[in-house]
Amino acid sequence: MRTAVRRLRKQLGRRGHFLVIIGGGETCYGLSLLVDPPTAQGLGLLTHWCSLRHWSWLWILCGLVTGLSALLRVGRDWGGFLAALVPPTVWATAYTAAVVSGQYSRGAYVALWYLTSHVGVILWAAEVPEYSVPHAPRSARKGGSP
Repeated sequence: MRTAVRRLRKQLGRRGHFLVIIGGGETCYGLSLLVDPPTAQGLGLLTHWCSLRHWSWLWILCGLVTGLSALLRVGRDWGGFLAALVPPTVWATAYTAAVVSGQYSRGAYVALWYLTSHVGVILWAAEVPEYSVPHAPRSARKGGSP
């Protein structure tokens, strides 16, 4: 069992671990919208087209794609990062539209929260190399002492 866990951790790497965590979170959030949708305050742009129960599938499907992309090799996992960006970007857009239209003044703060803690972090993680080794200090490279 330990060998299988070690092998999976090695296969996932840093980027894969991030994708599994984000994918799991998005899937859980989508399930919460499906099972017990909250009031749609500030999401009028979305609920104009369909209910939050329908929008929950965006979170669920994107979360599953994100999580499953963790199993792909680095460089081929870009689809997972793209899928992870879609739901929070859609939500941030809806909250921004609610602020502009005057429907939900608090929406600016919620939109900024989605843009920084979700979109920003996902964009940052997509740029993190799988393995990065810091440069050796100058004295160690020359083989002498400082």
